[in-house]
Amino acid sequence: MRFVDIIEKKRDGHALTKEEIAFFIEGYTNGEIPDYQASALLMAIYFEDMTDEERANLTMAMVASGDQINLAAIDGIKVDKHSTGGVGDTTTLPLAAMVAAVGVPVAKMSGRGLGHTGGTIDKLEAIEGFHVELSTEDFTKQVNEIKMAVIGQSGNLTPADKKIYALRDVTGTVSSIPLIASSIMSKKIASGADAIVLDVKTGDGAFMKTVEDAERLAHAMVKIGNSVGRNTMAIISDMSQPLGFAIGNALEIKEAVETLQGKGPADLQELCYVLGSQMVVLGGHAKTLAEARTQLEAVVADGSALEVLRAFITAQGGNAAVVDDLTLLPQAKFVTELAAKTSGYVAKLEADDIGTAAMLLGAGRATKESEIDLAVGLVLNKKVGDYVNAGESLVTIYANREDITDVEQKLYDHIILSGETVAAPKLIHSIITE
Repeated sequence: MRFVDIIEKKRDGHALTKEEIAFFIEGYTNGEIPDYQASALLMAIYFEDMTDEERANLTMAMVASGDQINLAAIDGIKVDKHSTGGVGDTTTLPLAAMVAAVGVPVAKMSGRGLGHTGGTIDKLEAIEGFHVELSTEDFTKQVNEIKMAVIGQSGNLTPADKKIYALRDVTGTVSSIPLIASSIMSKKIASGADAIVLDVKTGDGAFMKTVEDAERLAHAMVKIGNSVGRNTMAIISDMSQPLGFAIGNALEIKEAVETLQGKGPADLQELCYVLGSQMVVLGGHAKTLAEARTQLEAVVADGSALEVLRAFITAQGGNAAVVDDLTLLPQAKFVTELAAKTSGYVAKLEADDIGTAAMLLGAGRATKESEIDLAVGLVLNKKVGDYVNAGESLVTIYANREDITDVEQKLYDHIILSGETVAAPKLIHSIITE
């Protein structure tokens, strides 16, 4: 088999066979196929797309390129959740604790963040003593006992995806639906989940800016998952403004705890219930979404979801007292209120730029080598549609440097007020199951 023939075949709009795709993935991963030839195929895929069968074969070839996690020793149907990312996306912790409290095992592998704020792993490290490294035996034992564990991703999970992603980044092929879908789904499938719930974001702070593009990606991923034996569904949720109020690692842990106390932001709480209901149904603990939601609301109301969070923190070496005393989280030296210059309705909270403002404080990484400051970040005091009086606080800024003029200006530039009433954006745009 000659790789140039595979490039020409895709260039001319023909579907590649399972064997041809496997030849590409294996050859590129082990260094036999050079970057320039791989780049040519990626560009051909970008322009010519892939069939559903090709997408599934590409995904499984990437899964086979590295380690695959076997969760068979964990009782029950293991359900994973994946978000395509956004600003203030704090769902993993409260959601996992709620779902675990209902009895569905959540065995989660998460990554570190690159961009606005840290990933779930970074956020968890805001809790004193918490560690994300567990042996396979301890990971399995913990999920069987308390139904929840979150660890760092395996170093050799889908190495083909890591190489291809780096190449896509420098060849203008990042925004290709089959390449995005296979990248995400290969990691989820290699992580061993039986069922997968996808939270596909759309709007200013999301990779997919329009609902139509988000739905195209969601359909692609759901088809891949279902075609390879993983029960998969997706929710299209809004990221035109940050989710919840908090943007920053310790601040988001605080918000997660408050959500499990039933005192979280309305949009974050609702998204957890919507995603969680799907997870509970897929996990076999409810027949209908309404029944699942009732169970989730009950474990928040009676405190059992919060108890799961305490047990989870303790099991992974963290100080669970933080659940009852949020001042034990890292604290910023300077707290400043960003006052509205005029009165009006909040028309836009431009998520991407507000996330960048948090990163300027040190809440996120500009590069992989950047150090995160776990204490800093932003807390929104108004959301889109709210009225604000001149002089009233729009955002509370938590900083470890005194001069935050650059952050304040960034926020003023991207929080837009209007004299006209503005409707709050729709949180859930659609649900995709096939």
